[in-house]
Amino acid sequence: MQASDDQSEAEVSVRLPITLGQFLKAAQLARSGGEAKLLVQRGKVTVNGVVEYRRGRLLKQGDVVEVHQEKVRVGQG
Repeated sequence: MQASDDQSEAEVSVRLPITLGQFLKAAQLARSGGEAKLLVQRGKVTVNGVVEYRRGRLLKQGDVVEVHQEKVRVGQG
């Protein structure tokens, strides 16, 4: 994980396309697929500032995912 210019945001490089659920695990925002599913179902995850309820949403480079006030930008690796 690399820190970006914004101190409150990190960047995680992943192979795209990637779903929100997969990204939550890759970015270590969730410990398991089950935890990722619960976080999304409970409305605890935002993508680009909007609550996202679809674990299968495809993310693109530059999207910002936030869980528990931790922001992570999607990078391409």
